[in-house]
Amino acid sequence: MKTPITIRQELPQDHTNVYKLIRAAFASVEESDHSEQDLVERLRHSSSFIPELSLVAETGQGELVGHVLLTRIRIINDAQTFPSLAVAPLSVQPSWQRQGIGSVLIREAHLRAAALGYGSAVLLGHPGYYPRFGYLPAHRFGIRFPFDASADCCMAIELLPDGLKGVQGKVEYDPAFGI
Repeated sequence: MKTPITIRQELPQDHTNVYKLIRAAFASVEESDHSEQDLVERLRHSSSFIPELSLVAETGQGELVGHVLLTRIRIINDAQTFPSLAVAPLSVQPSWQRQGIGSVLIREAHLRAAALGYGSAVLLGHPGYYPRFGYLPAHRFGIRFPFDASADCCMAIELLPDGLKGVQGKVEYDPAFGI
């Protein structure tokens, strides 16, 4: 990294800069619909929002260079409902990408989520990136997503030991996701 980075909880005064950061981070991503910044805005006003799990990466000069958001979701089957988290999105300012900031953000988010008692998380992401953090194809746990996507992009992780033991079903996102 170019300079020391601090990971901290996002504050209301960060919202404008986080919006710009997310928009820039996804501007050249072909698989993106380029509305991730709007999703974060909607999620902040939803019942699934967990302020402690909206994190920013900040340089010593106060520049925001990364953001990650984990929100509440449920995994539902005919008999049971299981709480979990969705990782969406993970964003790093383009000039700061490929320097480990995303890795630091996701690892810190996992630690904070586990400390809050969340046992698992799911995401739709790049299969070449997220397995390094312990993500596995969600179908291995019996978890399905409510949209068509490549099975290797639909992933889940246990944040606590046995966090997905006995968990099977379909992911139900907050209506803010528009799914």
